Amino acid sequence: MPKKAFKVTAISLIIASMLAVAGCGGGKEDTAAKDTGDTTSPITFSFFGADASPNWNKMQDEVGKEITAKTGVTINAEFAVSGGGQDKISLMAASGDYPDLIFAKGDVNKLVDAGAMLDLTDLIDKYAPNLKKVYGDYMDRLKYSNDDQAIYVLPTNAAVNQQYFDAGGGFEIQNAVLKELGYPEVKTVKDFENVLKAYKEKHPTIDGQPTIPLTLDADDWRIMITVTNPAFLATGAPDDGEYFINPKTYEAQLHYKRPEEKEYFRWLNHMYNEGLLDKETFVQKSDQYKSKISSGRVLGLIDQEWGYSDAENALKAAGKDERTYAHLPVTLSEEYKDHSFQDTGFTSVWGIGITNNCKDPVRAIKFMDWLASDEGQVLINWGIEGKHYNVEDGKRVIPQEIQEKKINDASNFTKTSGIGLYTIFSAHYGDGVKDPSGNYYTTNFPDQIVASYTPAEKETLKAYGAKTWKDLFPSEKDFPVKPWGAAYNISVEEGSDYTVTYQKTQDIIRKRIPEAILTTPDKFDAVYDNMIKELNAAGAEKMEQQYTELVKDRVELWGGTTEAK
Repeated sequence: MPKKAFKVTAISLIIASMLAVAGCGGGKEDTAAKDTGDTTSPITFSFFGADASPNWNKMQDEVGKEITAKTGVTINAEFAVSGGGQDKISLMAASGDYPDLIFAKGDVNKLVDAGAMLDLTDLIDKYAPNLKKVYGDYMDRLKYSNDDQAIYVLPTNAAVNQQYFDAGGGFEIQNAVLKELGYPEVKTVKDFENVLKAYKEKHPTIDGQPTIPLTLDADDWRIMITVTNPAFLATGAPDDGEYFINPKTYEAQLHYKRPEEKEYFRWLNHMYNEGLLDKETFVQKSDQYKSKISSGRVLGLIDQEWGYSDAENALKAAGKDERTYAHLPVTLSEEYKDHSFQDTGFTSVWGIGITNNCKDPVRAIKFMDWLASDEGQVLINWGIEGKHYNVEDGKRVIPQEIQEKKINDASNFTKTSGIGLYTIFSAHYGDGVKDPSGNYYTTNFPDQIVASYTPAEKETLKAYGAKTWKDLFPSEKDFPVKPWGAAYNISVEEGSDYTVTYQKTQDIIRKRIPEAILTTPDKFDAVYDNMIKELNAAGAEKMEQQYTELVKDRVELWGGTTEAK
């Protein structure tokens, strides 16, 4: 595992913060930010987030204003528009110009190697009882590596003790399509294909525009979500990014080498040659993809709901809820099970950290600790009592008019209310966890999820004998917990021979997979087999061995055993 250039300790930064005249951000309002016990005077923290946040409203939303009123903190945030912010983070690491706080996703190692990240261990121990309470038994999982056991980030990309009550992925089909065809059984890719084909033949146009049976979003990194990742989910493997991890030996292999996945891509090739896969799939941008969906003429998708939710919300706002999508666990054949819900345990990797440019880390950690308190958790998830929810007979209840806004005008509601925008800034409980009052910390629990569905969704679910989309999928109880968590968020040393080889393999994959899908059926085998040869020639086999060791290191760090099973 990578080692950082040098460690900036919490104690040294605490001393610096106590001596500093100005707090983080450098503005006049920051002058009170010292370790004096004051946690409410005005202070501004600069922040960079590697995920886009299109509804961010500079904390002028209702929840944001309440957070500032309670803590004195304002976040001056910049979010990556696309691409995960890798270029921006690399520039920061090279220049030494960091914001006070940063959410770097999988690129935090670049900042650690540059000596940019503060070790939070002492700060948490001294100032953050709520953070320790939320992470609980998982505190050891916050450590960076076996060689470097500092805590550089508070994991915020994953919720603690998360229970999944709903499905947001799988294969999607418009509810209108399923209804017209009598809610047919859709278990395999052939079933999926037959449904799209039958409906297109009956409706070659929708609202005057050509019907699109299936479109995918291959714009930049999104190709993994809608084109390549579904190959392992449809063939009985869990999501470990670019790898398939042998559950017995922890051996890592590029998942494209699995013979069953080759057959999945052969099916996509078939879909293209049958005219069922959008001809513009590999040239369109994400905005064009969403625009097609929001027109109501795309019958099927293979995506995660967060990837097209803006477009689906536009359909709801336009009164076209029948054109929203059902989520189905479709596999290559019935011998496979969709592993979407295989439990990873708490995947404590991606999160928010404090950089060594922050002049008041004590105030920063206290802010994060307040967000992790029961009061903070309820605020960021539910909103403001009397405005976004009421308490009736001891239970938090969302009024009908608010619920309707959340369903039919979701983007605008999020932007104005701020609900859901602040989990990135601190530890937070997952769905299904209850607070001391007996209420859930989040609004995602079965009754509330059902209440959030459109009438068309409810009708589809009823037809299939289910209450939520998750009811249609194999349960987490059907699979063992993965001792390595999710392999895709294992950090590697920036600039190592591994990362060089990885980039080479990515370039090959992102060129050859589209080529294999778009070629004629008689040339598919040659294109695909040559891709595997290219990958091995580029060093894939050595890279796989290196990643195997990283997986084993993760298992060991988290208290598991790497002995052969």
